[in-house]
Amino acid sequence: MIWFRPRTGYGLVLLLIISTYVLALLVRDRWQLAALLLVQTITVWQALRVSWARSGMRYAAAGVFLLALAAALLNLVVSHDSPLFGWTFLAASALYLLAPFAIVRHLGSQRGVDKQTLLGALAAYLLIGMAFGFAYQCLAVIQPGPLFGDDGEPGMSDSLFFSFVTMTTTGYGDLVPATDPARTIAVVEALTGSLFLVTAVAKVVENWRPRNWDNGDGSRARDE
Repeated sequence: MIWFRPRTGYGLVLLLIISTYVLALLVRDRWQLAALLLVQTITVWQALRVSWARSGMRYAAAGVFLLALAAALLNLVVSHDSPLFGWTFLAASALYLLAPFAIVRHLGSQRGVDKQTLLGALAAYLLIGMAFGFAYQCLAVIQPGPLFGDDGEPGMSDSLFFSFVTMTTTGYGDLVPATDPARTIAVVEALTGSLFLVTAVAKVVENWRPRNWDNGDGSRARDE
């Protein structure tokens, strides 16, 4: 397979991420969850392709793709109450944790900032949030007690909502993990989200030099 490396394409990655988010909210049946994993695989493949992922990352992605395929097949035969069903969401989480590493490395190697850089930073941020969302859904399936205590077991929409609220450190408090390891994962996600904003987004803002700024500065210098 030829690993084609385009100069642009983060817009398509962002569109695919939004599509998987919508699909995740609509998942009700087994075949829909299998279709979601397929779209996620395409999303991660496109993200790795656009970000010029290294060979080691591509090999790791191939392994996770096989895990996702096995999880999709497993999803069609096991009961929703079976702990094995949680492997489907674990595969989805693993898929979405791969791409941000390659995207951030690619953005860090860029000297300037353009539209693709901004779209790439946003895509990486959304991928991280969705990865943790699927991780919470995995825990909801495999752990013995309710994930959110008195609020019961979360749906996919609840897990994604809680994930992005945690990552942005908004802290509404309407959903709270009752036990570990969900609490620990929430702490890790909050730290990850904060670190991402401090590093990746700060780099984008620091290197952002719109053309009009240079023209404006030159015009003002001439006027003075």
